[in-house]
Amino acid sequence: QVQLVESGGGSVQAGGSLTLSCAASGNTYMRNCMGWFRQVPGKEREGVAAIYTCGGSTNYADSVKGRFFISQDNAKNTLYLRMNSLKPEDTAMYYCAAGPWFGGFWSNKSRYYYWGQGTQVTVSS
Repeated sequence: QVQLVESGGGSVQAGGSLTLSCAASGNTYMRNCMGWFRQVPGKEREGVAAIYTCGGSTNYADSVKGRFFISQDNAKNTLYLRMNSLKPEDTAMYYCAAGPWFGGFWSNKSRYYYWGQGTQVTVSS
């Protein structure tokens, strides 16, 4: 019902910027809530940012607040994550996710029913 395709990952020096994109298609209700998660080997997947597409509200992890910005373009059915002032600790596989509802628990993985394949971001010091 929902398909998500990520792009934009790559390697960048610390302090640089990168923009990730997620092309979405399928049932619009099932992607009212969309978010970005990241994961490194041996660690749990963690929430980075989320947006409620119907209302436009956004949420961010404390570690990225003020540096990362989530947005969406309805005409293009695309979700974006603009990452500024990147740090080595931002290195991870980044995933786009979608679901119908997350209430006050935007960073809870169980709220998202669909996931992209992931795109690698590597930040060197």
